[in-house]
Amino acid sequence: MTASATGVGSLPGGDAREAAKTATGSFEDFPYLPELPARGPGADMIGRSLGLLVDLYAHVEPSGWRISDRPGRDTRRARSWLGEDLDALEEFTQGYTGKLKVQAVGPWTLAAALELHGGEAVLQDAGACRDLAASLAEGMRGHLADVRKRVPGAEIVLQYDEPSLTAVLLGRVRSASGYRTYRAVDRQVVESGLRDLFAVHDGEVVVHSCAPDVPFALLRRAGAAAVSFDFSLLTEREDDAIGEAVEGGMRLFAGVVPGTDGPLSDPGGSVMGVRKLWRRLGLAPGTLAESVVVTPSCGLAGASPAYARAVQAHCVRAARSLADNPE
Repeated sequence: MTASATGVGSLPGGDAREAAKTATGSFEDFPYLPELPARGPGADMIGRSLGLLVDLYAHVEPSGWRISDRPGRDTRRARSWLGEDLDALEEFTQGYTGKLKVQAVGPWTLAAALELHGGEAVLQDAGACRDLAASLAEGMRGHLADVRKRVPGAEIVLQYDEPSLTAVLLGRVRSASGYRTYRAVDRQVVESGLRDLFAVHDGEVVVHSCAPDVPFALLRRAGAAAVSFDFSLLTEREDDAIGEAVEGGMRLFAGVVPGTDGPLSDPGGSVMGVRKLWRRLGLAPGTLAESVVVTPSCGLAGASPAYARAVQAHCVRAARSLADNPE
């Protein structure tokens, strides 16, 4: 069984060609479309995803991204940078066949980050949340069609970044004043919204969150094929949900390597926790390589370029170690 590794999304720096070269060169079997937030608003993950929306626009205020009545400079900049990134990816994937991951921010994290005209988050308005999710779904259809045209041999894996999802479910997202929190969104509403969005893509859908308490069971019910998470935040109370998810065919994108500069252990040591988890859950070691994709713990925007390159190479070696020595 071949092992698998990929990146999460962001990289340091602002050179689209260099980033595409790194993402495709490090992960020859599972490259991804990099994000370069250091370029500024519109290149950040929220701004990039807002640029994908259809008939819904946003601009930057001192407090963050806010809904606009028409497309302005910030929307145009976000779309222009995405175009640059796609051009670079196309250049470095000529003739490529295999898995290719693209990322967008999911509807609930977007709803927590995007402000209505009055300054409160979209999250507080159920109708606005539905409009945002519908606009994102339409935008993703176009984006995925564009990627398929540029990299016709790609088997696209679509990742939705949902770091605020747990806070949305638990009513922990702070209001504009900071003195109160928005009411928790009903779990069935969240699940239904995600299910509708996942249906836009007929391939594998991954949900990424580097926050604690990832709702594995909810994501599985909504139709996610995999969950990407910071492995160091996992606790034993999540064992049952993870065991059921894996036995139900869900894959784990295990973020086992730190996303910011620091010493790297040996590759086998990086995945030791994954082996221990498998033993604890009573899962067959032989299923490890097909069920687990090795990644950094989160995006690499805060890392140095040298460390970002080293981490990605390390993930590939760690995945190989997992496949060669599952026990």
